[in-house]
Amino acid sequence: MPSHLSADPSAQHPEPGTVDALISQTRRLRGDMDAVRRDAVVDEDDPQGRWQRALCELAMHHLDGLGAHLGQLKAGVPDELPPPSAPVPGPRTGSLLSRVGSAEWNLLTDEVSWSDELYEIFGRTPANGPMTLDELPSVVLADDQTLLQGMVTGCLIDGRPIDGEFRIVHRDGLVRTVHMMGEPVLDPDGCTAAMWAVLRDVSELRRSERTLWESRDSFQRRRHIERTERRVAVELQEAVLPPWRGSLSFAHEGPAPLDVAAHYLPSATTGLIGGDWYDALALPNGEALLTVGDLTGHGVAATSSMAMILGALRGMAIAGIGAGDLMSHLNRLLETSVQPALGSAICARYNPVDQMLTWAQAGHPAPLLFRGGTGRALGRPEGVLLGATPRGTYEEATVRLLPGDLLLLHTDGLTRGSTDDDSGTRRLLGLAPRLAGARDAQDCVRTVVEEFGESSREDDACVMAVRVGH
Repeated sequence: MPSHLSADPSAQHPEPGTVDALISQTRRLRGDMDAVRRDAVVDEDDPQGRWQRALCELAMHHLDGLGAHLGQLKAGVPDELPPPSAPVPGPRTGSLLSRVGSAEWNLLTDEVSWSDELYEIFGRTPANGPMTLDELPSVVLADDQTLLQGMVTGCLIDGRPIDGEFRIVHRDGLVRTVHMMGEPVLDPDGCTAAMWAVLRDVSELRRSERTLWESRDSFQRRRHIERTERRVAVELQEAVLPPWRGSLSFAHEGPAPLDVAAHYLPSATTGLIGGDWYDALALPNGEALLTVGDLTGHGVAATSSMAMILGALRGMAIAGIGAGDLMSHLNRLLETSVQPALGSAICARYNPVDQMLTWAQAGHPAPLLFRGGTGRALGRPEGVLLGATPRGTYEEATVRLLPGDLLLLHTDGLTRGSTDDDSGTRRLLGLAPRLAGARDAQDCVRTVVEEFGESSREDDACVMAVRVGH
């Protein structure tokens, strides 16, 4: 703000060409910023999107303010300082500074001078006349009157400059925020003769800042919640899924025991733990239960439901229920739950005595059997998909496993990045030579993970390798 007391009349005025160039740059930047704001697709339910939009709005307001000040600069810097009794020249009609006004209150003559813009800021007409310093608090919010009084008193009595904000109320009840900058005007004897000020309506700027702060807080709260949910989901998943870092052997008493290993691959896109699971359980009768599947959704809800499903499957398998009936009971169990739903599942029982694998399936993909350096997908058993009918039954399929066979079970998230299901299956079957040379089940899992990767995944997935011993 130009000062009556300290401004140097000999100081060089800004070159017109320089100001014009700055105005042009500001307008171009504002246009670019406006394009960014228009092109942004904002989901009202996305805290990060709301924060980004609020940041764009605040940047726009700051650019508008910069353009306004440059417009005032171009409107004309007076060649001589105005006398203490003269108001600061206002901007041209229609200029960018329609919300910035000036005023002077003369303490010697009780005269008050307001610019036209100040009437607009206070919601008054020139016919009402300017307001004296004594009248000014009548339009200021009660909570801000003490603040205004302190600023005015400090200026008139102590000679301190004014730089502060207060809120005013228009006659129609509209509340506006005003930023006031002022200073005392001294007479030749050094006494305060008047108070001169520039006032700016910063309501929209402050609204944008509040929106930015609120959206930022909302975004930060959402991130904190998501991180907490992820941590809880990870802890719950680790407590539920067997932490198989190495191989796990089953059915030692049979002629063909199993060597089992599995791995969970998290999604890099969602950043949340999903409901994909794997499980292997030695049953009391010497058989082994093998299951893989996936639930819709992510986070604690999906992981909690996964724990419920695994507990139910284990309990039913220990009770002697076969693979097909396991799927039927699981279907009815999930029909009583609201969320999440089951995407796909495979339930299988392996008898080490006759080396027979009996399995039932809902959804896809089918198990892959590797034998003699080649692989193939097992034929799907006949039956209904989960949720197709409340009284649906699931047919079972059987296959005899030979010593050295490798059975690969996985959820469809493993190959979802492929162009189609068949191409993903072909990639897995193409690993047959490498899998044939694997030392154990864990080495097989490691080969699959290296091929399909753990980074940049759209979906989470599980893979389980089951190798028949000699």
